[in-house]
Amino acid sequence: MTRATFRFYEELNDFLPAERRRQAFTCICARAATVKHMIEALGVPHTEVELVLVDGESVGFERLLHDGDRVAVYPKFEALDISPLLKVRERPLRRLRFVADAHLGGLAHLLRMSGFDTLYDNHFADEQIAAIAEQQGRIVLTRDRELLKRRIISHGCYVHALKPAQQLRELFERLDLARSARPFSLCLHCNLPLSSIDKEEAAERLPSRLCACYSRFYTCNACHRLFWEGSHWRSMVALLGPLLDDR
Repeated sequence: MTRATFRFYEELNDFLPAERRRQAFTCICARAATVKHMIEALGVPHTEVELVLVDGESVGFERLLHDGDRVAVYPKFEALDISPLLKVRERPLRRLRFVADAHLGGLAHLLRMSGFDTLYDNHFADEQIAAIAEQQGRIVLTRDRELLKRRIISHGCYVHALKPAQQLRELFERLDLARSARPFSLCLHCNLPLSSIDKEEAAERLPSRLCACYSRFYTCNACHRLFWEGSHWRSMVALLGPLLDDR
């Protein structure tokens, strides 16, 4: 029989039952269990993990557990460069392109507003999301921990917050997005780059009262929607401003 002692850190505790949070606990491991198998059996998706230490040594997910092992499991690090220690992935965990599941349409909209390439379709099945993530190297965003446990998904974030604005703030803080944000550079509908157009060209497609009030206009070459710095734009600036202050 193999017994190992586990200790999970920071937000990884949110996935554990209350009696196991923020403390070491010992459990029986399945025969020939790997680090990844036991971490997920305990309820934590592997995509949330950035560093695993077994008896103080950094190991990969495939490492077999032995009787008496002490396993420390850490989430994503933002302030420290731990790249020399990483053993759980061949590539860095975070690439700033996303695919959001069917329940995160509001968050997908706000990420596009912030300038982040984010695929979203409320008809995406879990299998499609996993395949897109693998093929395109995207980070899966979801509140479904079982989706993040799929083997082919290596990059993912479990979103804890419930409301889109709070979810956006959570991702900005967890993934240090402020430095990479390019607000209002993508179409909110098509997820493609916007380009500026002359006021005269915009005037051919908009009521004259709008053209009289605004001087800068942008368009999406795919859906041909027009965007300008109106009240909706000001609301978005107010939302994004505090998130971008530190960059």
